[in-house]
Amino acid sequence: MSTTNVTQIDRTTRRRRLMTPSELAEYLGVSLHCVYAWSSRGGGPKVVHVGARLRYRPDDVEAWLDSVTDSDAAG
Repeated sequence: MSTTNVTQIDRTTRRRRLMTPSELAEYLGVSLHCVYAWSSRGGGPKVVHVGARLRYRPDDVEAWLDSVTDSDAAG
């Protein structure tokens, strides 16, 4: 398990650190291939393109998780 803290805040901009595809895959417990498939086929959390790199805002990841969570499964 990685010790990377994906919720770090940059002190100069007060923004939360963006997640890499690898960090997202680890956080969600899915393969990196799955994350890349979402970005190319649609689905998954909203992608931020930083140049040629894919990044994910932690708030977008949480919003996506909330939208795909089956509310009936909890009760």
